[in-house]
Amino acid sequence: MIATLKAEEQSQLQLVEREEIDDEEDLFEAIDKLTSHGINAGDVKKLQDAGIFTCNGLMMHTKKNLTGIKGLSEAKVDKICEAAEKIVNFGYITGSDVLLRRKSVVRITTGSQALDELLGGGIETLAITEAFGEFRSGKTQLAHTLCVSTQLPTNMKGGNGKVAYIDTEGTFRPDRIVPIAERFGMDPGAVLDNIIYARAYTYEHQYNLLLGLAAKMSEEPFRLLIVDSVIALFRVDFTGRGELADRQQKLAQMLSRLIKIAEEFNVAVYMTNQVIADPGGGVFISDPKKPAGGHVLAHAATIRLMFRKGKGEQRVCKKIHITQLGNTELPSMSLTETRISDNSRRYCRCKGLTRGSGCYSAAYHFV
Repeated sequence: MIATLKAEEQSQLQLVEREEIDDEEDLFEAIDKLTSHGINAGDVKKLQDAGIFTCNGLMMHTKKNLTGIKGLSEAKVDKICEAAEKIVNFGYITGSDVLLRRKSVVRITTGSQALDELLGGGIETLAITEAFGEFRSGKTQLAHTLCVSTQLPTNMKGGNGKVAYIDTEGTFRPDRIVPIAERFGMDPGAVLDNIIYARAYTYEHQYNLLLGLAAKMSEEPFRLLIVDSVIALFRVDFTGRGELADRQQKLAQMLSRLIKIAEEFNVAVYMTNQVIADPGGGVFISDPKKPAGGHVLAHAATIRLMFRKGKGEQRVCKKIHITQLGNTELPSMSLTETRISDNSRRYCRCKGLTRGSGCYSAAYHFV
């Protein structure tokens, strides 16, 4: 009984109630508010059955998609959209208003000061962060670390929220969460309880899992969505050049859904990606590999990180694209099963300088 009470106390300490964090405005308007604008409760229920739980999310759907919902005619959809426009503003706003909205962005620590600096403070909400690289380059290890650091209070560089994990490759290991939670001084059981997990087996299943997230995120304070990996099932379910166009269209729809989730619920999206051999790389390129998914995936990611293997257990992370920070290269890291932390060595092999003395490289470790 005493152990149960202690566990409940720790869980409450780890995940502070949303009202106690800030006096910030609600980030979304519940779909139920449509009833106060003359929309039938039965029609609202049909929207919820289709995975639409907020007015913000409703405005992110085309009328063509909405009329595809059973029981909603074009006239009803027009009336619903008019009501939603009165509740949420999807028109023009000033640059100052955009700047004010950007203050709601939460940056979640990766557990490494060097990597946080590279990312401008950590993995940020309202954005998609993509990490690509070959197998065992550290992408999934970072995902496991973020599962824990997201649950830290905001004053400890956490997100103070829950985590949704969609696994397409069978790489999620709860036993790896335990030592990471202990490293951050958190109760492993409570941390695991705040992670919802789903294993996807087809690209359609993967997309349906994303649709089902709206109900949970509208009711509970989520701060991170992990998709590991975003491309794996598309490479299995579509074969040959004959299906390439269809594959890229379906992938674009999936990525569009991820962007909408990030903006609708103010969550960070961290997705891993695989690499493919680049036959056009030539003999003068030391690492002729590029991320899978083509331009469709490249345009969707706000932040792109490349992971590659270094010497021994070291791993190197290169910042390919960050919208607000420009492009630089960062670190090498050492890989084990428990956590990410900074490497005590700050020597840069590319210029022979210590970090902070003219080079953007730095070392951090999985130790």
